[in-house]
Amino acid sequence: MNTVGTIDRPLTHDPKKQASMKPSSNEPAGSATPDFTTTGANDSRQNRTREMQLIPEALARAHMHERLREAEQERRALRLAKARRMQRRAERASMRARRALATAVMQ
Repeated sequence: MNTVGTIDRPLTHDPKKQASMKPSSNEPAGSATPDFTTTGANDSRQNRTREMQLIPEALARAHMHERLREAEQERRALRLAKARRMQRRAERASMRARRALATAVMQ
């Protein structure tokens, strides 16, 4: 069975080996869109596939950068909370020392 490929199931996926887009001989002249070359399309397709192969890397890099930024922000927040707790503890100790000193002077 010698069947020519269809749009849904082409014989090959290589654009250079596929049938040309030129109008058939039984079609009246001027009825179809003008012919076009696919060299530019092949070049852009090559660039597009290269860019598309690099997209997951770029996404992973951006994701990692975002996670690192979030982790650093969380560390800063934890450090700030710890510093505030220590400051309150120091203030309470200072107040106890003042009170002790005041009671010692009064007696």
